[in-house]
Amino acid sequence: MTPPALQLSAITKRFGAVAANDGVDFELRRGEIHALLGENGAGKSTLMNIVYGMLTPDAGEIRVGGEPVTIGSPRQAMKLGIGMVFQHFMLVDVMTVAENVVLGAEPTKGALLDSRAAVARVRELAGRHGLSVDPDAVVEDITVGQQQRVEILRALDRGADILVLDEPTAVLTAQETAELMTVLRGLRDKGTSIVFISHKLSEVRAIADRVTVLRRGRTVGTVEVAGPNPPDEAELARLMVGRDVLLRVEKAACRPAAPLLDVRDLEADDDRGLRAVDGVSFDVRGGEIVAIAGVDGNGQRELVEAVCDLRAPVAGKVTVGGKDVTGRGARHARDCGLGHIAEDRQRSGLVLDFTLSENLALRDVDRRTRFGLLSPRRMLARATDLLAEFDVRGGGPQAAARSLSGGNQQKVVIAREIAAGPRVLVAAQPTRGLDVGAIEFVHRRLVAERDAGRAILLLSLELDEVRNLADRILVIFEGRIVGELPPTATEEQLGLLMLGGGGATSARASAA
Repeated sequence: MTPPALQLSAITKRFGAVAANDGVDFELRRGEIHALLGENGAGKSTLMNIVYGMLTPDAGEIRVGGEPVTIGSPRQAMKLGIGMVFQHFMLVDVMTVAENVVLGAEPTKGALLDSRAAVARVRELAGRHGLSVDPDAVVEDITVGQQQRVEILRALDRGADILVLDEPTAVLTAQETAELMTVLRGLRDKGTSIVFISHKLSEVRAIADRVTVLRRGRTVGTVEVAGPNPPDEAELARLMVGRDVLLRVEKAACRPAAPLLDVRDLEADDDRGLRAVDGVSFDVRGGEIVAIAGVDGNGQRELVEAVCDLRAPVAGKVTVGGKDVTGRGARHARDCGLGHIAEDRQRSGLVLDFTLSENLALRDVDRRTRFGLLSPRRMLARATDLLAEFDVRGGGPQAAARSLSGGNQQKVVIAREIAAGPRVLVAAQPTRGLDVGAIEFVHRRLVAERDAGRAILLLSLELDEVRNLADRILVIFEGRIVGELPPTATEEQLGLLMLGGGGATSARASAA
């Protein structure tokens, strides 16, 4: 009988008093896609970091191809044929695709890099595995989906026949996700064994042959997905969370009041100096959720940054509660009642080397002072309450933000912004990287904030989230609002506008 490609037995890893992995068992067969599912902080990334040699287990055994091994570093893992693609890519932005792929194993001509040989090697590898990418392109100039392909190519270039993907679709558009699924099936069919870590149940059911579920660091069970009786999403969610999870948003009809956020003729440039937001006008009233829908890269990021005064607008005006916040700085916007759940929690949402209590106090540090000095006691007390209220796992108030899983980092950002009680809340990708239980919680909180009279501006690439949460949907294309639709609009109607079809007039007529 052919031994499994990878077998983990009773893997245990503790960080102080916290057991990230507690006797975990996992088996990856040859030529299968095996999904690893669990809540934020369930131990998925820790387990795979052990497999890749980033962490050392406290107990347990690892077998590769049936042979017991000790993996002390990523270099050892690569020698054993194990490659890993992290959720946050490890690429050198200013280098080309080919240079990134061959980095550390460069073909040389004398003492210099043989660029022509590197490009040829990457082009052949990409063609063989159906990973279309330009070897000569500079990484910072290509899309996120293409950057992920570069990471996969780098692992394959090292001879990986076991590929670990940590939240591979977290930052991808729907089209990029579909393309990735095709690539992964092709790799599987050629014999590559793939571990697919994800929170997205629909993707797991679409791509995986089997699913292993972790809950609070322990193995709950392994189920066949590709068999005759595959589990539905509700069953998988129940295994993850240990209870029934509501996979749809329940909310009463909105009761909008006066506009709290007003954006008029806003224009803003991207980092290259090109126009990314082109004459955008809209308002968000108190007691409603307005969602901006669009294909990634159509000005959403620049729009959010201009509204939150993190990017200087070229023209236009933004008011919060009737107060002009245009070009006056993010602090002024915050003082006028604007809250912002940042799209990138690590770069914009948190100071990773600060403790959780320090991060949670960033918005209202003046309230955590006594006689002009910071009061650690007040900060700790507030943080303790918020970590419990928002179910943040992986560390207490004194833990560094970087020590938490991505999903729990996101919860910290959401807790800080909602707890500040803003009049207007800009939520950019608020559930990115969250598990189904956490998504359910965040959706309920956003609806509760709406019902309390807040104005919510939602930006999400998840159409289901947009349609479930929004009271109105504005579609953005090439930096312009091209239409307004009700949440009852079909995916086809939304998709047509998102790709530039139709127009504002026809869209408003459809909404009517």
